[in-house]
Amino acid sequence: MRIASESNAGTRNPDGLPESLDAKVRLQYEVEQFLYEEAALLDERRFAEWLDLLTDDIHYWMPIRRTTTAKDTENEFTEIGQMAFFDDDKELLTARVRKMAVGYAWSEDPPSRTRHFVTNVRLIAMHGDDITVEANFHLYRTRLESEEDGWRGRRQDVLRRVGSQFRLAKRHIYLEQTVLLSPNLSNIF
Repeated sequence: MRIASESNAGTRNPDGLPESLDAKVRLQYEVEQFLYEEAALLDERRFAEWLDLLTDDIHYWMPIRRTTTAKDTENEFTEIGQMAFFDDDKELLTARVRKMAVGYAWSEDPPSRTRHFVTNVRLIAMHGDDITVEANFHLYRTRLESEEDGWRGRRQDVLRRVGSQFRLAKRHIYLEQTVLLSPNLSNIF
């Protein structure tokens, strides 16, 4: 996927994003297309191709959400280094994909049927080749005859320009749920 180059992006705002409406709209479109294509790969169970979208230094993290009082909302999510549902690097993500590919992931045999919805995509900042993006998501999963799960929340991603392509360098996933009723978290968000 082509992305706007430094030369045609023009001047930049303090957040590093282009000031030009044309450049901003083009960047927004290209980021959204990357996220939609990524969702399609996951829904089509093309996990090896999904791994190719990741940088070698990816941080894939989902903290645990707790119910807190209004005065304590800054402690609603666990922090990096504390308990988390996921705190993975590329090696761990690759191992998860390999387990699914060879049938060693019992929670994915038979495999889940998923649909990833990505919406409210916002460009937050741009620093060098990294673009910080926030988006809302809904991951719907059905498995076997009667298992049905849904997770909703927001993601904060960092997309990195590598040549003319984007790669996912960071994904932090913030669920709306505090209690997960699903029997497992075997899917990729």
